[in-house]
Amino acid sequence: MIAETLLALSLQTSPIAATDSASMPNDAATQARIEAADSKLFYAAFEGCMPEVLNDLMLPNYRMIHDQGGLVVNNRADFVERITQGCADRAPGAKNEGYRNRRLAVPGTRTIRRMGSWGVVENGDHVFFELRRRPAGSLGKSDAGGPEWIMVGGASYTHVWQWMGDESRFRLSESISYDHGAALPYPPSE
Repeated sequence: MIAETLLALSLQTSPIAATDSASMPNDAATQARIEAADSKLFYAAFEGCMPEVLNDLMLPNYRMIHDQGGLVVNNRADFVERITQGCADRAPGAKNEGYRNRRLAVPGTRTIRRMGSWGVVENGDHVFFELRRRPAGSLGKSDAGGPEWIMVGGASYTHVWQWMGDESRFRLSESISYDHGAALPYPPSE
């Protein structure tokens, strides 16, 4: 009984406790909201190059843990600054002029689990692409070449989304990115 009371009290004062304004939506609505927020997050950070959108999706104390670098992002401002710099580097005349990349979630790998009334944990796999120039003749004699999305790798991820009752929405509080590896051949070999 004492342990349960202490746990309840700690949740009331915890920075990750849910606010009471609006209850977290049902499972189907939560699933749809998380999928939409996840897509918006990665589009803004990768292909869309819209770092200003990230402020609205993440908590100020957001952090990211990466299998190839440990704790790589300590807060939202650091993450937004990194994306802002990466986008600036893609501008005309900059060091990575014209660079484009995208992330796609692997269908059938996403799971979303409720964590009490304060949020959810999202797990899944995703793959990464870069836009590259296909050499002329790659697809036959009449092929003039052109831009082509090339899969360059993949990984697994875990996101912790906190329900913000006062805002009636979820915000990302933590990301763990792991199992990064080379892209598998496509089409797959038999």
